[in-house]
Amino acid sequence: MVTITISGTPGSGKSTVAKLLEEKLGIKYVYSGMIFRDMAKKYNMSLDKFGKYCEKNSEIDKELDEKQVEILRKGNVILEGRLAGWLTYLNNIPAFKVSIDADLSTRAKRIVNREKGSMEQRKREILKREKSEILRYKKYYNINLRDNSIYDIVIDSADKTPEEIAKIIIDKMK
Repeated sequence: MVTITISGTPGSGKSTVAKLLEEKLGIKYVYSGMIFRDMAKKYNMSLDKFGKYCEKNSEIDKELDEKQVEILRKGNVILEGRLAGWLTYLNNIPAFKVSIDADLSTRAKRIVNREKGSMEQRKREILKREKSEILRYKKYYNINLRDNSIYDIVIDSADKTPEEIAKIIIDKMK
């Protein structure tokens, strides 16, 4: 049984890599960001507004995190999420923990290509979202999102294709 977590920054390529790993390894892929987005829709809020709401209402993050821990405990899954690696670490759940990052411009460009908008707008949104997440996770769990020491591998995706990243992860797992 294999459990893999894919964490990292917005626009770093986490989803693309996780989907590739699902295909190559035949392990179910779960995207925690979709759960968060669905919750934002349920509350009829933009991601930005919902993030701010979550800063003052910890029960939303805790509910999302409990759902993720449940998924991780069952195992045999690729869970992609900002806190996925930390949740395995804090709950002593065996997993191969991956963190993916890239510089801000690369990430903003990827988001523009995927969702449209301007580079400057996307950069502002990314920074705002990261600031919100850093505050929330520090406050709720005393987690420093910039601390990569818990990960089995940290990958800079700026100069790599998703296929190269998937291969690096698979090779490292062996």
